[in-house]
Amino acid sequence: MTPEPYTITRLDGTTWNAFADLVERHHGIYGGCWCAPHHAEYQRGTSDPRPFKEALVRTGRARAALVLDADGNAQGWCQYGRSESLRLKHARAYAHDPPPEARWRIACLFVDQRHRGRGIARAALQGALAAIAADGGGLVEAISETTAGRKAQGRFLFSGTVELFEELGFTRVRPVGKYAWIVSHTLPAHGPSGA
Repeated sequence: MTPEPYTITRLDGTTWNAFADLVERHHGIYGGCWCAPHHAEYQRGTSDPRPFKEALVRTGRARAALVLDADGNAQGWCQYGRSESLRLKHARAYAHDPPPEARWRIACLFVDQRHRGRGIARAALQGALAAIAADGGGLVEAISETTAGRKAQGRFLFSGTVELFEELGFTRVRPVGKYAWIVSHTLPAHGPSGA
């Protein structure tokens, strides 16, 4: 199969509608979370995910690399941000023996169900890493699931796979769950990026 042409751009006020369309096509993602609960400002039970997320995006407090197809439709994203602004899953196990403090976190990767297996997750993660490098680089961390030797359900892979992170230069730090690992990578600073 020939890869489709994709454009990677930053999620901001000008791309909000494309992002919102992708989320709405998937009924709010994972029960209507809108990728909002990862934000440190989010308060479960009091923050309505959609308007909360939109306000963060429009005020520049939410970051993501958005993958657009040739028609300008969003088919995936990778949420990233400063470590103090984003929570990670497996927080208790993470805090038990915290790794060196990271400057950045990757919190969520999502791909349209009809477009999986086409390299969109990779493009989104590469876009996020390029944006992080353009914004000064530094130590980047994520908590992801390993899929080697097992069939993992997609709902557990909302932060990508350990194997994908490793292909892009990340190393495993330590496990924080049966299949979950802290992974990290130090990115040098590069010039401005469009992602």
